[in-house]
Amino acid sequence: MAEKVTKEMNILEIAQKHPESIEIFHKYGLGCLGCAAARFENLEAGAKVHGYNADDMVADINAIIGATE
Repeated sequence: MAEKVTKEMNILEIAQKHPESIEIFHKYGLGCLGCAAARFENLEAGAKVHGYNADDMVADINAIIGATE
C-alpha cells in the first residue's frame, strides 16, 4: 500500500516518491515540477497559486498511486 499523499507535503517530494503523480500535476496545469517553487512549496500552496482545489488534487493523486485509508 502506498503512503497517502497530503496537501501539506512538498510538491517535489510527492513527484519523487510517486512519479505517477506527475500525470495529475499536468492534468491540473501545474508544470511547476521543474521550477524552484516545487522544492519548497507544499501541494496546498501550489494549488492555491494556480486556482485549484488542493483536496481535489490530493484525492486524484491518492487514487492514481493506489493509496487507501
